Amino acid sequence: MASRHTVLMRLVASAYSIAQKAGMIVRRVIAEGDLGIVEKTCATDLQTKADRLVQMSICSSLARKFPKLTIIGEEDLPSEEVDQELIEDGQWEEILKQPCPSQYSNIKEEDLVVWVDPLDGTKEYTEGLLDNVTVLIGIAYEGKAIAGIINQPYYNYQNNEKEKLREHRNEAKAGPDAVLGRTIWGVLGLGAFGFQLREVPVGKHIITTTRSHSNKLVTDCVTAMNPDDVLRVGGAGNKIIQLIEGKASAYVFASPGCKKWDTCAPEVILHAVGGKLTDIHGNALQYNKE
Repeated sequence: MASRHTVLMRLVASAYSIAQKAGMIVRRVIAEGDLGIVEKTCATDLQTKADRLVQMSICSSLARKFPKLTIIGEEDLPSEEVDQELIEDGQWEEILKQPCPSQYSNIKEEDLVVWVDPLDGTKEYTEGLLDNVTVLIGIAYEGKAIAGIINQPYYNYQNNEKEKLREHRNEAKAGPDAVLGRTIWGVLGLGAFGFQLREVPVGKHIITTTRSHSNKLVTDCVTAMNPDDVLRVGGAGNKIIQLIEGKASAYVFASPGCKKWDTCAPEVILHAVGGKLTDIHGNALQYNKE
């Protein structure tokens, strides 16, 4: 069965299922009530139990199925035996029905680098701003981001909160469109899926930027662009989603701080629909394992 499909499409199909499992883990940690927060380098650079469990789940699940992959995760974790319940060995069959772009059809497992951010928007997660949170799995080949998976564990979270209020008031209950969580995926040359592409309202210039990592340079840069509105939210993945769903025109962050695991997956989704992500000088980002 596996041999019919290219390495890349099998990897994307597996990463989709693994990302969905990750979203369930993120929600479970919140539900259990103990976030297990530790500071890494400063008060805005946090790690939670969800970061640790999700990275173990993603990296171990991928490594078991694709042992020759290079996998680079955000968290520096000790090597330990991973609980079997964290392992996801499924794959999303709908992705396997899609054709692999011809330029990627002969890629070998060992040629690919996977960049993993187990919980993008950790600070917002600890503060209950749950719709800012994403799980990011980016796939790179020859230094270029070519496939990406973004799970939003709390997509529809605000809808569900409203539904709870309605239920409390004996009003209409949640409809089928209020399912919690979603997974977006994309491959360059194929497209991006799992969301509705929208444009910003005509004549509006809206900037999205950092909520937790601002400084004078970031603020001055945004102000210089003379936007009609500025959105300050958490998570690189979340901000790219704002672009593709027409909530913002551009994501501007004129500061060091973003890492390759923050941008690899979101960049693919943006590029697949005609957007562009670069460094501040307009140069393409490089995703080599070195």
